[in-house]
Amino acid sequence: MRRLALALALVAGPALAEDGPGPNLVIEIAGEANGTVVIDMLEDVAPQHVAQITTLAEEGAYDNVVFHRVIEGFMAQTGDVQFGKMGGDMRMAGRGASERPDLPAEFSDVPYDRGIVGMARSQDPNSGNSQFFIMFDEGYFLNGQYTVVGRVIEGMDIVDAIKRGEGPNGAVLGQPDVMQTVTVVR
Repeated sequence: MRRLALALALVAGPALAEDGPGPNLVIEIAGEANGTVVIDMLEDVAPQHVAQITTLAEEGAYDNVVFHRVIEGFMAQTGDVQFGKMGGDMRMAGRGASERPDLPAEFSDVPYDRGIVGMARSQDPNSGNSQFFIMFDEGYFLNGQYTVVGRVIEGMDIVDAIKRGEGPNGAVLGQPDVMQTVTVVR
């Protein structure tokens, strides 16, 4: 049943990686990138982080949240449910979190390859909350430093098209790309 629901939610395209036991995050992106991205959430690798992200998605907290930090050859960051909503003050995007508590790090041996999704945090490894990032390319210097929460299994071409930011911090100027809707398929 899960496979049928996922198949109905997807845009045609080759899979980047094998679909695991999920749950899957289905993200409809609009802007310079337009289409569907599906992330296999790695519940066995980071159960607390996956539970937090999927709960926020089911509550609609990620709907209309922008990609506020996008660095060419590195990653695209989103998930600021407090300050990152489309139409808000984009100067604050990236500084917020959800009302849920921060999570303790769940480091693993999963390497930061292209398409891996990691949990954003502050300097404190135990500060992951709602923000996450998708890798454009490998970033092995992140291994063991940031919690891996999933991997893109469909729509990496959409991820590659996300509007890039400027400067060393990758701040997106003007109209950023947005996660219009984020749903969970179990």
